[in-house]
Amino acid sequence: MTSAMMMERTTMGLPGGVPGLGTPGLGATTAPPVGTNWMMVPRCTFKVEKCTGGMKITCTCDDKMAASMVQNLCTMLAGTMCSCCCMMNGMMVCYCNLTMGLCKCEPTKDGITVTCTSGDKKCAAMIQACCECLSSCLKAGCTCCYLMNNMPVCCGGS
Repeated sequence: MTSAMMMERTTMGLPGGVPGLGTPGLGATTAPPVGTNWMMVPRCTFKVEKCTGGMKITCTCDDKMAASMVQNLCTMLAGTMCSCCCMMNGMMVCYCNLTMGLCKCEPTKDGITVTCTSGDKKCAAMIQACCECLSSCLKAGCTCCYLMNNMPVCCGGS
């Protein structure tokens, strides 16, 4: 798979990481350091757009194996919490938890489409505000990562 990137999962989903991870505090006993947990994440082209009652995320992969991996991850993690993380120069600039809506992941011929909607008007407005934020980050050159249950499923730019 030529279109993949390495992601470190130990602190994924935690803004700023975990303070003091691997370094004991004053008077604390020394525990063995936590090992790094790496995984290959398919690199995709991201597109976010508003839809009725929420937003739609489209992840498109150039590589058939990457598209298959994204689709399999979505199938395995179906029904779990969905979120998006935008990074620039390795630093998180935006993190959107999509807990206020129902997210449905559907396979396409070259990736996935995620639709996150809510019947509640205020929740739908929050989802659409997340869509605007993600769209602005992508236009500014950020890398966006779509996560299911804090597991990176696909990453990429617009």
